[in-house]
Amino acid sequence: MTTQSQTDAQKPIRVADGDELQAVLEVHDRVLVDFWTKGCAKCAAIEPVVGNVARATGITVAMANPGDDASLIEEWSISSAPTLVLVEDGEEVARLAEGFQGGDAIEAFLDEHLD
Repeated sequence: MTTQSQTDAQKPIRVADGDELQAVLEVHDRVLVDFWTKGCAKCAAIEPVVGNVARATGITVAMANPGDDASLIEEWSISSAPTLVLVEDGEEVARLAEGFQGGDAIEAFLDEHLD
């Protein structure tokens, strides 16, 4: 798992499997999880967008490829990529699974679902 210092806390955290994702969720109160797949053009396009959103909002972003750990597909009910899942205190709050989304749309999604 990639560990982060305070200075780069707004960079997305790439996790290799469900255990690493769980560890991120245990450390951070609010996490936007970006479920992506290799070879997905929309997933590649959204990656820098979620990085910018992380820097703009301060939310922790975790990036997980269910292709690397198939148990994530069932556990998180992933049926398309990219899928963004907002997790607060370890529980799913909302999800955005409508393909590529721009930064404004993702920030509006966060504003709508965070306290």
